Amino acid sequence: MLVSAWRAAWSAPGDGWTMSATLPPGLAGPVQVALARAVEQIPHAGALPGGCRFEPKWDGFRLIVTCDQRGANLWSRRGTNLSTTFPEIRSACVDQLAPGTVLDGEVVIWSSGRLDFSSLQTRMGRGPRSAAAHAVGHPASYAAFDVLACAGRDVRPLRFDDRRELLEQLAAIWRPPLNLSPVTGDREVAIEWFETYSVVGIEGLLVKGGAQPYPAGQRGWLKIKHRETVDVVCGAVIGTRSAPQEVVAGLSIDGRLRIVGRTTPLSPSARRALAPWLRPPAGEHPWPAQVPRTALSRFNAARGDVVDMTLVEPIVVEVSADVGWDGQSFRHLLRFVRVRPDTEVGSVEPPAP
Repeated sequence: MLVSAWRAAWSAPGDGWTMSATLPPGLAGPVQVALARAVEQIPHAGALPGGCRFEPKWDGFRLIVTCDQRGANLWSRRGTNLSTTFPEIRSACVDQLAPGTVLDGEVVIWSSGRLDFSSLQTRMGRGPRSAAAHAVGHPASYAAFDVLACAGRDVRPLRFDDRRELLEQLAAIWRPPLNLSPVTGDREVAIEWFETYSVVGIEGLLVKGGAQPYPAGQRGWLKIKHRETVDVVCGAVIGTRSAPQEVVAGLSIDGRLRIVGRTTPLSPSARRALAPWLRPPAGEHPWPAQVPRTALSRFNAARGDVVDMTLVEPIVVEVSADVGWDGQSFRHLLRFVRVRPDTEVGSVEPPAP
């Protein structure tokens, strides 16, 4: 039973353990979440303390659920209360979670058997009535992958394997839209997941150490994402033409060259490779020299400020991108690979959504 597992994991002899519906300090919301550091390859099984535990990396929004005697609240990674944005998730949490519980996970929307981030993005920013109406036709699901509080006690100091045991016992009575995210300690199974789950929109893998406590605010976990190389149009750079710092990527959408993302900061070798190909615009440029930061990343939290760009005559460059293409922009930063002087700008087409 959950109580016996919880008592065995936490209580020393003589400890006056009691269940509580009150949330521990720091876990009433908003909550500081654990973060992951990007790596290029799936690590070996013993790379993290206690052995590696592999989970799917969902293509959704991070969501912390806090449940106490007053009800349930849903918090974004950055501390926004999203309870009215996902009313179907909140209602399920009220019905199925005991007060004194805090969960960490991801909210997703499935469409035609595939994760649909665009539909999820559409839900954001809607008022309560509009969000509730959207939930009818495009219901969200919640994939829980960690438990931070149980029975009113802070379980973040516990080993991941012990927290996972508690989470599995909690999830034994759940019904959709609440779901338990799968986990495996078998690297071969993880490799199979990584290779096969991408067809339904899984971004890659999260890796945690079986002996790790919950690393709140730290990059204590690892993440591996699917990436592929694609051609984009470099229509501007951050920095100067002689010393570019980042590439501003464009693609032809609805007959116009639109900004679709930016790269990570260029390495010294990448700057040297790109700079000789950068020329001033030969004619009227389709972009202004200054744009809102959200024009470079629709999903960037820093709103209201602007970015200065150095416009260039458009050229084709090859970049490495993950699965986060929604038909209008790349949700995550791109990585510059090389210049493609042999490719005509007009021949570059957007990736398939």
